[in-house]
Amino acid sequence: MHRVVLVVDENSNPFEMSCAIEVFGLERPELGRRLYDFRLCAAAPTTRMRDGFFSLTGVAGLEAVDDADTLIVPNRPDTDTPRSPEVLDAVRRAHARGARLIGFCSGAFTLAEAGLLDGRRAACHWMWGASFRARFPQVELEPDVLFVDDGDILTASGSASALDLALHVVRRDHGAEIANAVSRRLVFAAHRDGGQRQFVERPVPEVPDESLAPLLAWAQEHLAEPLTVAGLAARAAVSSATLHRRFRAQLGTTPLAWLTGERVALACRLIERGEERLDVVAARSGLGTAANLRARLRRETGLSPSAYRRRFGPATGEALLV
Repeated sequence: MHRVVLVVDENSNPFEMSCAIEVFGLERPELGRRLYDFRLCAAAPTTRMRDGFFSLTGVAGLEAVDDADTLIVPNRPDTDTPRSPEVLDAVRRAHARGARLIGFCSGAFTLAEAGLLDGRRAACHWMWGASFRARFPQVELEPDVLFVDDGDILTASGSASALDLALHVVRRDHGAEIANAVSRRLVFAAHRDGGQRQFVERPVPEVPDESLAPLLAWAQEHLAEPLTVAGLAARAAVSSATLHRRFRAQLGTTPLAWLTGERVALACRLIERGEERLDVVAARSGLGTAANLRARLRRETGLSPSAYRRRFGPATGEALLV
């Protein structure tokens, strides 16, 4: 059985560890078998997890790395402190004998410190993109994607995308049907393409007096209507220039860019819920035409409507229940 080993290092993130356990470590009674032989290991008998939330004990030592077919390397929020030499040596040994390597979130820093990403593609969280490039200029960083599959080394951009990459690995190893069964068990989207951009949530700010929250809430309820920046400014009782300044200050974007993003997000939700008629999606989301929908969806997500439907639409007519 394919053995997956996850290395836990000082100050590692519990979330990504839990993602790996959930996808690779659990029994799958609905499938009638276990998919992987999974184990945790660490360099020390007791490992303090992130921010001292708890300490991990009772796991194998680093010798477990030498039996791994797939090795998940450590990640942690403190990206400036070098990884321990013994952990980096274990990662290099695994790579030298042909093990597949996976880095979740800041795990890309571990792989880069081990010297294994030079000249290769990798993903990391957008917050650390500039820092990563400065420290590892030989790595071809793709900061605006969910994950990168570069063959024997795979990296995920952020915490939640660890699940996306883990399910991608299951799909590679066991096929789409098994991966979909695992995703249903997780109540998680079956497949978000690795090239999909890292979506940054557009928050509705809770700012008194000049808050945009009421205007944003109203606009989200009227996306199908022919909204304009001038019309939004009039509704907020400010000039268009003032509205632009407030959007820049509170959301870091322009009114038109925000409006387009919201319409694309609504179009995506309609497709995910099973609407197949592009003209209907375009009309209800305010994007107007199927041609504009195709162009905007590809620009915002990197996917065509048909590709988006294949990845996120209801599988065989079944809705995702929550």
